[in-house]
Amino acid sequence: MKILLVNGPSLSLLGTREPSIYGTQTLAQIVEGTARYAASKGVQVDALQSDAEGDIAHALCAARGAYAGVIINPAAYTHTSVAIRDAIAACGLPVVEVHLSNTHRREAFRHASLTAPVCVGQIMGFGAAGYLLAVDALLNVMKTENG
Repeated sequence: MKILLVNGPSLSLLGTREPSIYGTQTLAQIVEGTARYAASKGVQVDALQSDAEGDIAHALCAARGAYAGVIINPAAYTHTSVAIRDAIAACGLPVVEVHLSNTHRREAFRHASLTAPVCVGQIMGFGAAGYLLAVDALLNVMKTENG
């Protein structure tokens, strides 16, 4: 089984970008830890990070038929991208949204998610551990859907 892990804009700067909010782990460390954790459950993770909205939307649409599910941290696109929201809805896969910080404890403009309503769930505020929680949540959703 394969899942796609998608990370949005500026997440390539993790480790040095506002560590008091996002932690000190790099994106490479988070992806590696997530892939290792998923592998322990028999799941392969393919990862993509892009600052470009179109690249993310394309990857989500291309995931249909190639992956069993998706974990996405759309980053700032969470609050602005109808294109990514529509790609999540169109891909036909269970998608779990992850955020390192609790967006509800931050600026008011971060409180609304355009993408969450088309995801099966949202995990936020647990730092890098949120990605591991997302693996478990996604596997649970897929197990429930497949009986």
